[in-house]
Amino acid sequence: MSGTPVALVTGAARGIGLATTKRFLAMGWRVAMLDRDAAELAVAAGPLEQVLELPLDVSIPEEVARAVADTLSAFGRIDALVNNAGVADFGPIAETDFARWRTVMATNLDGVFLMSQACIPALSESRGAIVNIASISGLRASTLRVAYGTSKAAVMHLTRQQAVELGEHGIRANCVCPGPVRTKLAMAVHTQAIIDAYHDAIPLNRYGSEDEIAAVIAFLCSKDASYVTGQIVAADGGFEATGIGLPALRG
Repeated sequence: MSGTPVALVTGAARGIGLATTKRFLAMGWRVAMLDRDAAELAVAAGPLEQVLELPLDVSIPEEVARAVADTLSAFGRIDALVNNAGVADFGPIAETDFARWRTVMATNLDGVFLMSQACIPALSESRGAIVNIASISGLRASTLRVAYGTSKAAVMHLTRQQAVELGEHGIRANCVCPGPVRTKLAMAVHTQAIIDAYHDAIPLNRYGSEDEIAAVIAFLCSKDASYVTGQIVAADGGFEATGIGLPALRG
């Protein structure tokens, strides 16, 4: 295929999704920006060029089909799918009723499945890439994350399934697991005690940035990663690798 490559990024109105969109644009790609928050998406996309706004919901099959069709109608191809859209609902197991569980799974897991499946024909033609965004919470269990952590662990296995089954079509599938990231939302809800605890537990002694996560995503979608598939990449400052007592030992 010839022409400018195209990325379809979900959850693109803010945070890692918006940073990833800007990274692709800087690389000369065009980007279809999908987010169910239409107002926020319009604000984010407004100053950008070579983008398509898709105010749709990844958990609704009909809207997923529309997103792919609209992207192909506007741009003619899809070279990379970044499944970044996600919701977080933290609470104790005993207080997580089925409605809360399904709300998390509908976007975090069902959305990844639906978007990836819908993009298979286009990605087969471009021999493109899927990058699914999971979380350190899928690698390490933690309190209050029964639905969120479980959904992200499932996304990691789904990624491997995709890599195994779609490789024959030339499609690569990888997964990025961000650790603590300095987003506006995180900084609004993390107390100083939480921030200090994370800094102590992370070997690099800091939160990551949205741009740092976006750089990993863009690499995995690029030709530089042409022989990389089925991988789970923790972009977490070493957080997942740390052992019990490490902060105290470093002190």
